[in-house]
Amino acid sequence: MGNRFQGQDRFVPDRFKDGAQYIGGRLRPGTSGRHHAVVDPATGEQVLDYELAGTADVDAAVAAAREAFPGWAGATPGERSDALHRFASVLAEQAEDFARAESLQCGKPIKLTREFDVPGTVDNTAFFAGAARHLQGQSAGEYSGDHTSYVRREPIGVVGSIAPWNYPLQMAAWKVLPAIAAGNTIVLKPAEITPLTSLMFAQAASAAGIPDGVVNIVTGAGRDAGEHLVGHPDVAMTSFTGSTPVGKRVAEVATATVKRLHLELGGKAPFVVFDDADLDAAVHGAVAGSLINSGQDCTAATRAYVQRPLYDAFVAAVADLMETVRLGDPFDPATDLGPLVSHAQRDRVAGFVDRARSYATVVTGGQVPGGNLEKGAYYLPTLIADAAQDSEVVQSEIFGPVLVVLPFDSDDEGIALANDTPYGLAASAWSRDVYRAGRATREIKAGCVWVNDHIPIISEMPHGGYKASGFGKDMSTYSFEEYTQVKHVMYDNTAVVRKDWHRTIFGDRL
Repeated sequence: MGNRFQGQDRFVPDRFKDGAQYIGGRLRPGTSGRHHAVVDPATGEQVLDYELAGTADVDAAVAAAREAFPGWAGATPGERSDALHRFASVLAEQAEDFARAESLQCGKPIKLTREFDVPGTVDNTAFFAGAARHLQGQSAGEYSGDHTSYVRREPIGVVGSIAPWNYPLQMAAWKVLPAIAAGNTIVLKPAEITPLTSLMFAQAASAAGIPDGVVNIVTGAGRDAGEHLVGHPDVAMTSFTGSTPVGKRVAEVATATVKRLHLELGGKAPFVVFDDADLDAAVHGAVAGSLINSGQDCTAATRAYVQRPLYDAFVAAVADLMETVRLGDPFDPATDLGPLVSHAQRDRVAGFVDRARSYATVVTGGQVPGGNLEKGAYYLPTLIADAAQDSEVVQSEIFGPVLVVLPFDSDDEGIALANDTPYGLAASAWSRDVYRAGRATREIKAGCVWVNDHIPIISEMPHGGYKASGFGKDMSTYSFEEYTQVKHVMYDNTAVVRKDWHRTIFGDRL
C-alpha cells in the first residue's frame, strides 16, 4: 500500500527509539517487562514494538507532574496563554506528520486526519490559549453586612486522564488542554494500541516551552497502569473517555480516594427523521454520520428512526449511497472509509451483524471485503432493517460502520424511541418545521442534539452526555471549569476585629 511517510521509512521507529513513555520532558522505556506492538490496521503490519508502562512508570509520571505543579499553577494566566499559543503554532507546523501518524495507527483516511482531526486539535489548542486568560472568579459583593466575599477558581493539582483509541490525537487534546490551561499538570494514559500521536502531542508541548512535567504520557494496559493511575493518592482528578462498563470500574477505583471524576462514556445516537424532512439531506447525513471514522465514534448516528411515509424511500436510498462508499488505502486521498482500528474490533462488529441475521434484515454490507483489502481490518458499510427496539443491535454500542433503521408513526413515538436506550450522548432531528425540531431538541435526552445535521463539533461548544453516557464536559469554557475548584474568600471590612457575632454564639465567655 505504499510508503506511509513519504520516504521516511524509519519515521516512527526512530522517533520512539528511546521508548514510548514521556515523563518529565523525556522519552523513556516502560518497566513492565511486557511489550506491545502498534499495528497498521490497513495492512496488519507492525509499526512499532515498545515496552508497556508499569506501576513504577505511573509513579514516576505522577511525581514529575506533582513537582511541576507549583510552578505551573503559579504562572500568570497570560504566561500560560502565551505557552499555549506557541503550542498551537508547533502543532500547525507539524500538521502533516500528525495526520500521517494518526492515519497509520488508526486506519483513518488521510483526508479525515488532514481536514478534521489535526485542524480540530490546532483550533482547540488556540481556543484554550485564549480561555487561559479568563479563569475568572466572581464577587459576591456586600451580601453579609460588613463583610465582602468573592469566589476564586483554582487549579486542582495533578490530573490523571485515560483516553480511547478512536481519536487518539483529539482525545489527548481534549484531556490535556483544559487541564493545563487552568494551571493543573497531567498524566495521560492513551490506549496502548494507538500511542503515537499522544506522545507526539506531549513532545510538541515541550517544544513550545511548556515546562517539563506539566504534560506526561504513560502507555500501558488499563488493568495495571490505568487502574494505578486512577487510584493514585497524589492524583486529584480523573478524566476518562471510553466505554460505559469500563467507566463504571474507573468510578469504583476513584471513589477510594474521593477524587473528582469526569466521565465521557458510550453512546447510541438516534437519528430521527420526521415526514417533512428533506429526504436527500437526511440520507446523506445518515451515511456520513454513521460511517465517520468507520463508525468508531460515540456520537455516530447508529439508530435511524424514520417516520413511516419516508421509511421505504430512506432505506433504499441509504443502501444505494452506502454501496458507493470507497474503501481503500487510508493514505489514498480518494478513500472514503478505512479499516477498523484492529482485527479484533472488526470481528466484534461482524459478530453483532451475524447475530442480527436471525432477527433482522441486512439490507447491504454485512461482510469483510475481499481482494487487496483482506489483510486489513476492513468491514463493508452495513444497513440493518426490521430489528426490534429491544434487540441487541438497537440497544448496544456496536462501534463500527453499521446503521440500524426503524420506522415510527407519531412524533410522540419517534421521540420516545430515541430516548429508549441507556445512553444520552448525542442525537439529531431532521425536519423543516422549526416547532417540530424545537420540540425534539427539548425532549430528546442527550448532551448534544443537532438539527438537520449530525456530527459537527466546535471548540466553543461543550461535548458530554446524559444518563449512562457519563457526566462532565469536554471542550468549551464548561470543560475549562471542570478542571478548577471553587474557593469562597470572605473579608471583615471593619477597621478592628469585631467579636459581636462570636458573642452571639458563645456569650460573655468571649
